[in-house]
Amino acid sequence: MTATALAGTGVTSSNPVHANLTAPLLVQHALARGEGRLSADGAFIALTGVHTGRSVQDKFVVDDAEVTKEIWWGKINKKMEPAKFQGLAAKVRGWLGARPVLFTQDLYAGADPAHRIRVRLVTTNAWHAMFARNMFIRPPVEDLASFTPDFTILHAPEYEADPAVDGCRSNTCIALSFAQKTILIAGTSYAGEIKKSIFTVMNWLLPARGVLPMHCSANVGKAGDVALFFGLSGTGKTTLSSDPERSLIGDDEHGWSDAGVFNFEGGCYAKVIKLSREAEPQIWDASHRFGAVLENVVADERGVLDLDDNRYTENTRSCYPVEFIPNVTITGKAGLPKNVVMLTADAFGVLPPISKLSPAQAMYHFLSGYTARVAGTEKGMGKEPQATFSTCFGAPFLPRHPEVYGKMLSELIAKHGADCWLVNTGWTGGAYGTGHRMSIQHTRALLRAALDGSLAKVEFVQDPFFGLMIPKSVPGIPAHVLNPRDSWADKAAYDATAKNLMALFEQNFETFAGAVDESVKKVAIKAAA
Repeated sequence: MTATALAGTGVTSSNPVHANLTAPLLVQHALARGEGRLSADGAFIALTGVHTGRSVQDKFVVDDAEVTKEIWWGKINKKMEPAKFQGLAAKVRGWLGARPVLFTQDLYAGADPAHRIRVRLVTTNAWHAMFARNMFIRPPVEDLASFTPDFTILHAPEYEADPAVDGCRSNTCIALSFAQKTILIAGTSYAGEIKKSIFTVMNWLLPARGVLPMHCSANVGKAGDVALFFGLSGTGKTTLSSDPERSLIGDDEHGWSDAGVFNFEGGCYAKVIKLSREAEPQIWDASHRFGAVLENVVADERGVLDLDDNRYTENTRSCYPVEFIPNVTITGKAGLPKNVVMLTADAFGVLPPISKLSPAQAMYHFLSGYTARVAGTEKGMGKEPQATFSTCFGAPFLPRHPEVYGKMLSELIAKHGADCWLVNTGWTGGAYGTGHRMSIQHTRALLRAALDGSLAKVEFVQDPFFGLMIPKSVPGIPAHVLNPRDSWADKAAYDATAKNLMALFEQNFETFAGAVDESVKKVAIKAAA
């Protein structure tokens, strides 16, 4: 069992290796080893220590000769010398092999067999194995006997790298070699690193196959109409795609081929700070049952969860198999998208709750990847909102240049005739601190009108600042809600805030100005005369 479980990983061990254990057995081991505790409802609660989110500054891509010309080098993809990677990998393998027990999981990434990869995780903790088992696609038992990994994750959360020797920045290191098809994760227990490392791999592999990898959620209506939801953390991507009137395909990562859309994963990874059963019943229920893995969530002595408590982090998470959502597309596949929705939580309060985008505008906003963070969501933030631009709504996971993904999206939208929308789930009536958060009931109503086709038929008016097409009236939605300027008591303050945000868009987009066609350049936002 040990030799088979570790085949292809380079790890050797004479100690027990538990391969492909089911959730109950993994929980049993995790509890016996003191890795965490159970909630009152049976969910497993783990604390990740000092790392409660991704260690962005500690992520590296190996500068292998085979890929160096294609990588988007810079702040996102920092170079690691192949020799340094090999040395660190040898040490991590040796360290893993000396552990008293290891856990492995053999999993798929990609619901479409034509574009699937096989992943083998080697880890020291049962709960991390359970996280991976929840997040990725679990192969049928009959596939496991002949399973050979395409990529291997060597997960050593307690191992500390040596920056002076290993070519990294700190004791924490996440390093990916496309040539060696190996991922090292050392010095961090935050499980999201496992998930996102494989997303980065898919973002590398699929464009060469003519498939667009996307950081988005997706669902499908009863008529087979597929909708994609792009958005950064906190914009409502998971919440809005978990619609009781539509079937969920997946909540975070998908591919778009000429055959349709497919989920990369077999689970969901939802942010649960201040989650309520009334607003998000599907995610709430999925997080309050056996089989869910909760990261840094607070519970009392009886195990009763307090999802409002942020004592460990604002980034509390729930990971559960996708089948925990009652109306889900178990195959993880569906047809071609009819609607593409780009979500932003505009804390400046100047973007409309919904607007229709032209293909050129869609590419512009896709490459921009805008949202705004507010005090309380990140350490060290002041009281004023801060604009955030993450190209393609997933810059940290893009190994290739953003224009590659932007061009593919533009071509797919044009080829298949999808309607595109920009949806603001942030503030209205003023900026953060003055205005108020968009009503989720209004957002859901507007989205449903967009997805059922009725919104595309109403009369639109062009916003003079951002050039966005805003519906003039929508049944059940107050007129002042649709046009953000009308919701502000101080119109001059709105105008000044809108101009400031436009300038931030323009400054950010200068990076791409030389790499897009004229139709997209014309979208570059200009202040109204």
